Amino acid sequence: MTRDIFQPSGQIQFGIFFQGVNSGTIWKAAESGSQTDFESFRRLVQTAERGKFAAFFLGEGLRLREHLGRPHALDVVGRPDAQTMLAALAAVTTNIGLVATQNTTYNDPADLAHRLSSLDLISGGRAAWNIVTTDNAWTGANFRRGGYLDHADRYRHAEAFVETAKRIWDSWETPTGPARRVLHEGQHYTVDVTPLLPRSAQYRPVLFQAGDSPEGRDFAARQADVIFSAHPKFDNAVEFRRDIVARSVAAGRGANAVQIMPASEFILAATDQEAREKKDWVRSLQIGPQQAIAYLEQFWGRELSSYDPDGPLPEIDPVVEETSETRGSGFHGAKARQLADQWRAEAKDKGLSIRQFVTSKTARVDATFTGSYTAVADHLAEYARVGAVDGFNISPWLVPTGLDDIVNHLVPELQERGVYPTEYRGTTLRENLGLETPVRSTESVRVP
Repeated sequence: MTRDIFQPSGQIQFGIFFQGVNSGTIWKAAESGSQTDFESFRRLVQTAERGKFAAFFLGEGLRLREHLGRPHALDVVGRPDAQTMLAALAAVTTNIGLVATQNTTYNDPADLAHRLSSLDLISGGRAAWNIVTTDNAWTGANFRRGGYLDHADRYRHAEAFVETAKRIWDSWETPTGPARRVLHEGQHYTVDVTPLLPRSAQYRPVLFQAGDSPEGRDFAARQADVIFSAHPKFDNAVEFRRDIVARSVAAGRGANAVQIMPASEFILAATDQEAREKKDWVRSLQIGPQQAIAYLEQFWGRELSSYDPDGPLPEIDPVVEETSETRGSGFHGAKARQLADQWRAEAKDKGLSIRQFVTSKTARVDATFTGSYTAVADHLAEYARVGAVDGFNISPWLVPTGLDDIVNHLVPELQERGVYPTEYRGTTLRENLGLETPVRSTESVRVP
């Protein structure tokens, strides 16, 4: 077969996304653990490794979300630095990949390439970089450069950044040297560096990316090894796969060059009925009274604490026309007054209270797999059969025990069907994902 024809592997793998406190996390129940203590991270990553998960993924927060002009009391506080935490987790794990979200806008390529190489070396070739971009001045206010990057330039800047990092990692003639000097002269920075660290066991860190715009998809098709997609529903996943294959081939890469792992939530039990009841319990705890009111306040732009979370939506109008970026990506850009009218009508028509309505808006409907271990395993086997995805990036709704059902019950069911690994393929993340070793660049060291 030619490289431009996609070939399903017939396998799926799991990753875990430890994202911190959010609308999908139960964080006030008796079973909830700390979101910052090392023990929570250790417990989750070792459970994932026991379940042969491919990767453990940490998000990044460069600034706290605000709420009505103040730091959001119900948002993440004190999220540990991703690379620092992953370096600690490398010492208590053996095979699982360690994925750090790092921003191209507020890092420098030579420094970040060095730090990622360090993580890759000390972990024995298990490091990965989730490439993200930011262009807004609100986040930029925490940095000396401010919000200097135009929205239209974010991927152009990111591409130059990634290409520079790749050339740094590719600069060794042999695994132990000598290294080539790497130069980059661009609009935003100039790099002149000779790398200090040798290649890792997997050659260089694996590259993940999660952009879903046309520009983001093209960027991933050119640069990424794995995409964290927002399309877990079967038909959508199949269509997304087709699109990425076409873009990858157009970029001169193979049809199987980019793997896809959609974000997902699993609510499982021994029977379908028990799983549905468990889902009701999870939903009742994901959005509490405070979170429900705060969610509306982000759109209304005013305090609504006098309203009953179990009563109807506020009859008063928002004081803002459009929500700002300070409220977080999930709230940014909404037409507040128009949305309030639509929501009031919808809630009245469906007979929903504030809390019920907010729960319906924040629930991961398309991203949730609910059912018995057997039924969900059968469903996932179909994804593997057609190659709709290469795996799923799971966001646990409970920390630190949110993977237990998956590892103890779902994984064995998938292994029995022959669609999930029973052992790790090797010692590096690149091996365990089944990715090819990158071809070393022989081009000029000067990046345009």
